[in-house]
Amino acid sequence: MNIVMANSEETRKIQFTGKSTYIISLPKQWVNELGLKQGDQVSVERSGTTSLQIMPHRTRKKEESEVATIEIEPGEDKSSVVRKLVSLYFFRFKIINIKPKTGRITPSQRVGIRDAVKKILMGSEITADSSDGITIQVLINLVELSVDGAFKRMMLLAKSMQDDALIAIKEGNVELAKEVINSDDDVDRFAFYITRQLVIAIENDHMLKEMGFQNARDCLGYRVITKNIERLADHAVRISKDVLDYKKPITGKLFDMIREMSDFAISVMDDACLALFKKDYEEAENAIKRANDIEKYEKKIIEGLRINKNEEEVFRIRRISENVKRIAEYASDVGEIVLNMNIEKIIKKQKA
Repeated sequence: MNIVMANSEETRKIQFTGKSTYIISLPKQWVNELGLKQGDQVSVERSGTTSLQIMPHRTRKKEESEVATIEIEPGEDKSSVVRKLVSLYFFRFKIINIKPKTGRITPSQRVGIRDAVKKILMGSEITADSSDGITIQVLINLVELSVDGAFKRMMLLAKSMQDDALIAIKEGNVELAKEVINSDDDVDRFAFYITRQLVIAIENDHMLKEMGFQNARDCLGYRVITKNIERLADHAVRISKDVLDYKKPITGKLFDMIREMSDFAISVMDDACLALFKKDYEEAENAIKRANDIEKYEKKIIEGLRINKNEEEVFRIRRISENVKRIAEYASDVGEIVLNMNIEKIIKKQKA
């Protein structure tokens, strides 16, 4: 049996009846396709500040679906508990109850849960905490922090980490290097939050449009791009760990070349992300082409190392430059994803 769906958009006039009631008619074909009949109930929900959503009452999601309860074993490792907690966060539960299957929640499990809420699950807080159970509530929503807003803040933080990592290298500053490493938790929190919002968008067409996405494929692209920004932060951490390992600065012309290489890599990432926000195919293509120039900076550093007799410093600089090179490669990956997300614009231009 073939079913032909009605158009996804219809225009209807709002009618006023009685003294305080507005009514609107529904297209007959829609009603038939959804299996509705006269007398059936529908649910009307306000969605955001500009939209109303009408659903058959039988498909309306109940409030209970926003609450999840899991039971954990006394000997269950805290990392296993945290993985379950993160999964529930991704599946957009607003209240998460964690209870012991038998006995009590162990001190180690409680520490793991508290750390996850503090370091990973953005917009969440513990509202009840005892050995008999822990309740976590997710408070933040799309209105308070959009996906684009979270992404921009995540990007700024990752770039700041890279800048501080290089300062720590130049100064041999152990304390600053530790700050960079600790900041990685904040980047991860943004990444988890963005992933959670993308899951919501994929499951709800209205939220998909509200967040500014054209289709679910865009959500996948955003997820991969977010992962690349996470990796930028990861490389800043690796550079900072060099300071902890050697506790010696790297200065002079060789450091200046590393700084120049890093500034270039970050500028390419900026271009790729700007292309993402502008949905600009050509800018994304230019960012990909620019990313290839990172090899020129790498060769310049290699040339400078030929006269350096300090084997330890040579090893360190090679390792740092490799981390910086990866940032440019991730920028190129971001550009490729932006191309894929906006290829239809190029096709339309050619047809025109």
